[in-house]
Amino acid sequence: MVNYIWVFLAASGIIYAMWNGTMDEVNEAIFNSADDAVMLTISLISVLVFWLGLMKIAEEAGLLKRLSRLFEPILKKLFPDIPAKHPAMGYILSNFTANLFGLGNAATPLGIKAMQEMKKLNPSDEASRSMITFLALNTSSVTLIPTTVIAIRMQYDSVSPTEIVGTTIMATSISTIGALLVDRFFYFRRVRRK
Repeated sequence: MVNYIWVFLAASGIIYAMWNGTMDEVNEAIFNSADDAVMLTISLISVLVFWLGLMKIAEEAGLLKRLSRLFEPILKKLFPDIPAKHPAMGYILSNFTANLFGLGNAATPLGIKAMQEMKKLNPSDEASRSMITFLALNTSSVTLIPTTVIAIRMQYDSVSPTEIVGTTIMATSISTIGALLVDRFFYFRRVRRK
């Protein structure tokens, strides 16, 4: 459905430009936007490489395992279906850590690995309780340092690129609490029906 909306918006914009005789301006905007997109992507690579490198160092140093032990009681309550030393717990924690630092692109492969590990524990074709909870928390995830957004703001010469940190923490905390409440509401509702 979203693809149809994008096609409709692009086609209506082009038709409108042809109707008004402003196709030259549309062509110029397309090429300038493409150039900006490439430059922005290249500038974001350095930020992502830096944070992914730090995550790898933390993993090699055993920091992620220590964090896993520290947060084990919380993770056990959130994901009671997953055994304590299962690899899924490590991937879940790594995913949460990447999201905590605003690295959605780095968190995605870790989230996929976590889901693959949880699928090994789930004989059914339906998503398990832990898979649903993980998806809800991954989607809403608390972000302490919105690294990618700060990098974009720096790229476009923002006067204060880090001023969004406070509002980001507040907004993502509220969204995570909301996601967890909705997840638990539907879980307990389903359990009561059985």
